Amino acid sequence: MAFEKTYLMIKPDGVRNRHIGEIVNRIERSGLGIERLEMGNVTPEQAQANYAEHEGKPFYAGLIAYITSGPVVKMVVSGEGAVAKCRQLMGATDPASAAPGTIRGDFGLVMDENVIHGSDSPVSAEREIAIFFA
Repeated sequence: MAFEKTYLMIKPDGVRNRHIGEIVNRIERSGLGIERLEMGNVTPEQAQANYAEHEGKPFYAGLIAYITSGPVVKMVVSGEGAVAKCRQLMGATDPASAAPGTIRGDFGLVMDENVIHGSDSPVSAEREIAIFFA
């Protein structure tokens, strides 16, 4: 495994339901480091850039409305195999399918509000870090 950087975002439901500390704790306990951490709101422009591949799909407008609906916590996380390790920590995208012990399995309730976003590859991570930490 190679040393990598990845991008994570605790979504509005994760912030609203007070899961920030537990999620950050799980990331740090996994051996990964947090290089940057910032709480703030996602602008419509950032949301559109981040979810551009979903434009035109039936859920797109709702996704943009949701991700801009409240504060989020944005992070740059680094370490050996950071992308894969974070994907494991997060669990399946649909909380109903996510294993217990994963972030989405423990804190997610529905697909549309699944607590956390994470880059799916080092290339996506680089693009997302540029969007949210320009």
